[in-house]
Amino acid sequence: MIYTDPAPSLEDVWRLFRETDQRIEKRNKETEQFIEKISKEMDRKFQETDLKFQETDRQFQETDRRMEKSNQETNKKLGQLGGRIGNFVEGVVAPGERLFQERGIEVTGTGHKIKKRNATLGLEMEIDLLVTNGDCCVLVEVKSSLSVEDVKEHLERMDKFKPLFPEHKDKKIYGAVAGMVIEEGADRFAWRKGFFVITQRGDSAVILNDDKFKPHAW
Repeated sequence: MIYTDPAPSLEDVWRLFRETDQRIEKRNKETEQFIEKISKEMDRKFQETDLKFQETDRQFQETDRRMEKSNQETNKKLGQLGGRIGNFVEGVVAPGERLFQERGIEVTGTGHKIKKRNATLGLEMEIDLLVTNGDCCVLVEVKSSLSVEDVKEHLERMDKFKPLFPEHKDKKIYGAVAGMVIEEGADRFAWRKGFFVITQRGDSAVILNDDKFKPHAW
């Protein structure tokens, strides 16, 4: 005996269509809700990102303003320092004749920022202050803050002088270092190397070496 299912009625077919339509409609609504949710979340994140970019831009602008202000203050301080150094150099130059005459060196001339270069010898140098007379020269290196390294560099400068300035080759060459501030140990090191040590006291420049000091002659 063979059993067969009864054929679906027209009503059953329409019911199936309606259920399918409902399922599709429900799925479409769920999809729309999901897309809407995702869109809102993306909009929120974009807004947050935009706010972060705005905050970052504000911080950059604030940093730029601070850097500009800092640069202006630094330039102002450098200008003031440059003025102080200039005054100090003038303070060394102006009494230079007196300072070195007190140490037995007759001064007949001074020169500022003297540069010399010899490509053949491969040598070059700059002298902050050159004090001269017929028998000797004094090379003075001037620093706002004098360090041991500055003294070492001046020692190298002393060895270059006669090859670069042969017109002074028969003279005694002395060295001096001057500093508005003298770092620890720099004065003693310079003294041992035979340099005059000059600094500022009040409004005057003074030589720190005692009367027993004998400068080294190059």
